[in-house]
Amino acid sequence: MENGLVPLDQEKPNQTHRWRLYGGLLVLVLCVSAAICFTLPAMKQDQVDKSNEIQHTLRQISENRKTAIHLEGYYDPTGKYNTSVEWSKDVNQGFNEGGLELKNNEVVIPRSGFYYVYTQASFQVSCKATADSEPTLVHITHRVDRWTSTIGCPTKKEYHPMLHTVRTVCESSSGSQSEGKWRSAVYMGAVFSLNKGDELKTVTSEKLLPQLDSSSGKNIFGVFAL
Repeated sequence: MENGLVPLDQEKPNQTHRWRLYGGLLVLVLCVSAAICFTLPAMKQDQVDKSNEIQHTLRQISENRKTAIHLEGYYDPTGKYNTSVEWSKDVNQGFNEGGLELKNNEVVIPRSGFYYVYTQASFQVSCKATADSEPTLVHITHRVDRWTSTIGCPTKKEYHPMLHTVRTVCESSSGSQSEGKWRSAVYMGAVFSLNKGDELKTVTSEKLLPQLDSSSGKNIFGVFAL
């Protein structure tokens, strides 16, 4: 203890304690480094997944906004469709985008999802009455039928009604309308979950088609994705 010297038997325990401390710190640093190495790739992958999910959602919204078809209809006495308005996407306000197509007078769905389906048909119905009788009541019917591979027999092409409306005209002999032409339009629309490849068509009574009002904008049929 003289001259400020530390005995050798006390110096060795201090060095041992110091090396243990250094070793512990080294192990801690290695553990932290390993944790960072494993965590960073996972964080990056999570960010990539979220970014891809956002891009997919935005892409889907953009595609849906462009997925639409609007058709205008008329009656063609020489045409091949005797139970339906004849539809066209190439006249007046008609158009189609995003894969929705008109084939054989039917709208074909390009991908599964939610769609708004709408249609309108306008008629000029003759209402004739005599002095002794009321005019004959006329029932205007118009509907949209759907074919899908998920309903019914897959080997037989069966259509199922999805929108249907009926309106009665020529209800009274009083007034000028019942003595000549009774103009009436039927409109219907609703949201449906449709499958890729589904086919939609309108159906109108054959005896009513000659009384269809084929003026611009009077008969429409359309579908757009939500």
